Amino acid sequence: MREYELVIIGGGPAGLAAAVAAHKAGVTDILILERDNELGGILNQCIHNGFGLHTFKEELTGPEYADRFIQQAKELNIPYKLNTMVLDLAADKTVTAMNKEDGLFQIKPKAVVLAMGCRERPRGALNIPGFRPAGIYTAGTAQRLVNMEGFMPGRKCVILGSGDIGLIMARRMTLEGAEVKVVAELMPYSGGLKRNIVQCLDDYGIPLKLSHTVVDIKGRERVEAIVIAEVDAQMKPIPGTEIEYECDTLLLSCGLLPENELSRAAGVDINPLTNGPRVNENLETSVPGVFAAGNVLHVHDLVDFVSEEAGAAGRHAAEYILEGKEVGGKTLPIKTAGGVRYTVPVMIRPEALNPEGKVTLRFRVGAVYQNKRIVVYAGDKQIFTKKRPVLAPGEMETVNLKSSLILGCPEANEITVTLEDA
Repeated sequence: MREYELVIIGGGPAGLAAAVAAHKAGVTDILILERDNELGGILNQCIHNGFGLHTFKEELTGPEYADRFIQQAKELNIPYKLNTMVLDLAADKTVTAMNKEDGLFQIKPKAVVLAMGCRERPRGALNIPGFRPAGIYTAGTAQRLVNMEGFMPGRKCVILGSGDIGLIMARRMTLEGAEVKVVAELMPYSGGLKRNIVQCLDDYGIPLKLSHTVVDIKGRERVEAIVIAEVDAQMKPIPGTEIEYECDTLLLSCGLLPENELSRAAGVDINPLTNGPRVNENLETSVPGVFAAGNVLHVHDLVDFVSEEAGAAGRHAAEYILEGKEVGGKTLPIKTAGGVRYTVPVMIRPEALNPEGKVTLRFRVGAVYQNKRIVVYAGDKQIFTKKRPVLAPGEMETVNLKSSLILGCPEANEITVTLEDA
């Protein structure tokens, strides 16, 4: 049994940012465990630009953004193990992992940061009829094939789902000479950022059909055609609205799922709305000393927010290791209303707050809203409001609350985040 003060599971943008922040906060006995053969996570295959505008105030590609944090980790001499699969995380924070050099080994850290990221929803979860021909890929797999393996998945493709990866792959496939026939989206709104719809679809004349889904896949050996149809308010295909597109490839961009098998093994409470851990204001899960950040917690749209959130998780993990004190007093649950789907965190402990600090609330809405105000209540007292001309499910919202606003309402028993008419 080896001992480290802090183990970080995942060497992507969240894991790296957490490690750097924890080291700077005074904990130097850190180990990063990464299952891939290099640090950087999913950013290594995201060769397009648009990263780093918040964090570094300049536009970087995914590998460039990852390299900034990799270099920081190396300068701080933070150790890491690559090609290492974490097999289990026990309730007492014992980490069981395996690689070729060390074989099977265990570590008993004082704290753990979960930074495993997320995975794509596969075809099996989508209930699409048809055979199982070659030519069906998730958008992320296609992105890796094109950008890292130098392999084109197909020449004529249809994309199901308008998540950010699907939108970016519509542009990427077009730039590589493929013909993208259409992007079909089941919901009446896009699941991606507005800027990606403009830059990846509109700029290349690729049609986006909202409230449409794939109803048939033709071809036995290889995809030969895709049939899409319009859906009604109950998400059922409407007979007579079918459109057939001749193609050889179907890319699926139908949502991301936080990678939380290890979290469940440790007994961490999972939020059914995000499929990620339920955390408090310190990003600490229901298991003391286990923290979570990034896409394993909830799916982000910008990696800059992943790094910011993971940095906070790393600092709080360091505080837990160095101080280790239990926080008493009451816990304020965070309720949602008015179209807000979920919040991260889901609870706040007033006694854990720094009176001079802030609490960051991140959330998504359940539909497209216009001319609304984001309003936060502590009990019955309004403590925050901000006008928003448009809110959409594809874009995460952030509220930074001064801790003093919450501490100034000692009689409050809950926090409510809601939308009201502007």
